[in-house]
Amino acid sequence: MLFLWALQRIGVEDHIVLGFLITAVSVLTIPLVLAAVRDSVGEKAARRYLPVLVLAPYAIWTAVSLDGLVAVLGAAAIVSGLRASRRRVRGWAATGWAGLAGLLVGVAALFSYSAPWLGLSLVCVYFARRRASLNVLSGVGALLPVLGAKLLGFGWSDGLVAAETDYAARVAPYRSVLWWSAISVVVVLLAAGPPLYASARKLRNTAMWPFLVGAGAAVLFSIAAGLARGGVEHAWLPFFPWLTVAAVAPERPGGEPPPAPLLLTGIGALVAVIVEGVLVTPW
Repeated sequence: MLFLWALQRIGVEDHIVLGFLITAVSVLTIPLVLAAVRDSVGEKAARRYLPVLVLAPYAIWTAVSLDGLVAVLGAAAIVSGLRASRRRVRGWAATGWAGLAGLLVGVAALFSYSAPWLGLSLVCVYFARRRASLNVLSGVGALLPVLGAKLLGFGWSDGLVAAETDYAARVAPYRSVLWWSAISVVVVLLAAGPPLYASARKLRNTAMWPFLVGAGAAVLFSIAAGLARGGVEHAWLPFFPWLTVAAVAPERPGGEPPPAPLLLTGIGALVAVIVEGVLVTPW
């Protein structure tokens, strides 16, 4: 709400201009995710992952949801964490990058209550690269925006409780947990597309497993907790790229990455468009 208010104060009031602006910022997620892939498994894999991101079925939500901004903040946080944990990055440089990673996660948490799950990916990256001490720096960085908001009158945990209470009173009585959880699983499968299978299959054999863990935990928690009952398709937008990120990972460390799954991705995008047009639009 503050973000939209600030844009209005500087003169951005036209809805079309606002939509273009938010979309332009949101698509910055693509180069940021590719930077994370390159840092993890090499430039060739990043180049082969590009078509998967460009043809992603969830692209439509990028243009109609503020959660695209959360995706950018989360992707930037992960890239910063990867920079901080590089082998040759030490001292103040590592401190700065790790603090920035945490700060971005904290800002993202003010946009979305699900964003803190991206911090789990950072934790896994730091442990995988044997730089566990960076967790302290990123943790402090993540707390700063939340504590700053608290001093200005907004309690993050209070807001979460209020949002859950409001949801339980207005929406929950009319939406079955069982049915909507099942629908949410279908949404994940459609949004991530067929590359999701190729990515999950390599979970144990790729350096990009921390990204799958963080994104997967966010989705599973929402479903298990009964939170996935409408609106989740765009609320999960910050996590979708990381669910398929290992689709082009090498079968073994240092190996040749597989070709981009263009056919699978294209089929997934086509199916998503058909479902969107036939089932969702009439509603």
